[in-house]
Amino acid sequence: MPEFFPFIPGTETSQTARQHASDASPLLGRFRAVPRSQQRPHSASALGLLSNGGGRGSVHVGYGALIASGLGIAPDDDGDDDYEDHDGADYGHKAYRWVRRNVEDLIIAPRQTAVKRVVERWWTRWGVLVFLPAALAVAWCAIPFPQYPLRPGDPDRNPGHDNDHQTPGHGAARVQVNFWFFLFVYYGFYNLTALMWITKVFNLYSLNWWPSNLGFPLTITLIAVLGLAAPIPVYMVPELKFLTIHNTAWISWTFVIMAMPVAIAFCILMLHERHLGLRNSLSETQRIFTSSWWTSEGDSVADRNRHRRRMGLNDYNTMYYTPLPSQRGRASAMLRRRWLPASFVRFVWFCLALLVGLLAYLIGEAYAEIYLRTLPHNNLETVVYVYSWVITVHLLDALTGWILGVSEGERVGSYPLSWIFKLYFMLTYQTYVRALYARLRSPSQFILLQALSSTSLIVFVPLTMSMTWHRIMSFLGLTTQSYASYQKLCIRNVFIRFIAENVSMLAFLGSILVLHFGSNQDVYPYFAFDDPEDIEDGYNFGFTFYASTITWACELVAAFLLRALIRWCFGVNASVEGKLDLAVWPELLPTSMAVMLHVLQNMLFSIIRLHFH
Repeated sequence: MPEFFPFIPGTETSQTARQHASDASPLLGRFRAVPRSQQRPHSASALGLLSNGGGRGSVHVGYGALIASGLGIAPDDDGDDDYEDHDGADYGHKAYRWVRRNVEDLIIAPRQTAVKRVVERWWTRWGVLVFLPAALAVAWCAIPFPQYPLRPGDPDRNPGHDNDHQTPGHGAARVQVNFWFFLFVYYGFYNLTALMWITKVFNLYSLNWWPSNLGFPLTITLIAVLGLAAPIPVYMVPELKFLTIHNTAWISWTFVIMAMPVAIAFCILMLHERHLGLRNSLSETQRIFTSSWWTSEGDSVADRNRHRRRMGLNDYNTMYYTPLPSQRGRASAMLRRRWLPASFVRFVWFCLALLVGLLAYLIGEAYAEIYLRTLPHNNLETVVYVYSWVITVHLLDALTGWILGVSEGERVGSYPLSWIFKLYFMLTYQTYVRALYARLRSPSQFILLQALSSTSLIVFVPLTMSMTWHRIMSFLGLTTQSYASYQKLCIRNVFIRFIAENVSMLAFLGSILVLHFGSNQDVYPYFAFDDPEDIEDGYNFGFTFYASTITWACELVAAFLLRALIRWCFGVNASVEGKLDLAVWPELLPTSMAVMLHVLQNMLFSIIRLHFH
């Protein structure tokens, strides 16, 4: 694991302590947590980050402020020496340097200098955070499927003639597709992206979920093979084959695959008895600060078991003494503290946050299916559907945000995790709204939804960032953060929303282009736009594409006005804050790319029409 918190011994009168004596660098005994780079002699401010305006306008607080304000990287210490071209260097060496610079240092093991170089320019930042995830999602759905005509008498050939058959909202099947191609190519890449996202989230948590004796490559390969092998018997058994035509069944199986790393990590902690306390004995110096110094009881699980056997206490649930009734509450609290270390409780909260996140897109799939099965809708029904989904996503987002927290001492207390889950929920909301655009049948529906969205964004967001709003939230007990910390989260959410809006709309426009004109048109009847009745009403591909493009332009204008308003009213810059976050926590960049690709795939997977040959 990377050494995030090297500790500097000394007293509070030392120069280093005086320099960093703040709540952002917690004091632990005679040790204060100081970022590693603070130990360097360099003093370039804020990563030398943001050549346009530097770090002005930033409201970074907490540990991130400490890093951003003093992550000293001198001009000759930016790690670029390995990338310099030398005369006579062969092609293989150049290719290796290119891979290291663009793959290893940005995705596999991201470095702050490499991430800083990418995010400080808007075109490279858009390239990795918007265009690349959207392009990968569009390319994935554009891979040509082997297709076969429907058999005579197939109920999907004449949907509605069979009382037991109901055409799903994404359209009746037009062709049969090859099961093995779908399983190993289309679904295989979908599962692999989901596993990458879970792994990157664990990286942010600084925990390896795979067994150390197996290693990551073997473990993820075994899970991937299981994810592809388990559906085969279901497909081969005629009585169960009907399950394979339901998108929700495949998405539910992916939910199980994504939950496996969480279950494996939980089992590893249980096997290592992390839930019982320390596994290894403490040193004599460390024991000074524990009760074992006076009780002669060891601090590890094995030491406590030996002490129990010497005392004749073989029952694992027996205390050292029988407490009086007045002491039972205190003894129970002592027992809970001993048997549930803070690190284990923190991991349980982390698992709960992952569970809520995984359930979100299952709920989204159900929402989309209900809406599509009840088409067509009038303006009021469209607004009710969209904003009921908005409320649902924001409630799940608020629950996950409360679980994760952003400050040390809260449930999980991880700002990077709260950042990535905010992106996940924001993008989940946006993708299902984009899919809805393909079924809006009049300009008035587009205008109504966009007017509500842009107006609420421009008016409500600055209002919630005001000090008065923060005081109301504090009075109601809805936040315990300082105003600077609260404002930081608000401006961060603006940056995340901007990313989610653009990547989701770009993927939506690209997907309807390649699916309407490409070879997979019959596999995605949702984007066919060839119903004669709809064409007569003016509902066609041209209307959907151009109305969506205009909507995107309106969103860009609204985002520009919102940023200008925030900068004028509060003196902070959303782009600066987003770039600082990505540079301070470089693991956010590949994790964001993984989560965006996965959520965009969910949007497309939910509307594919599966009917296997």
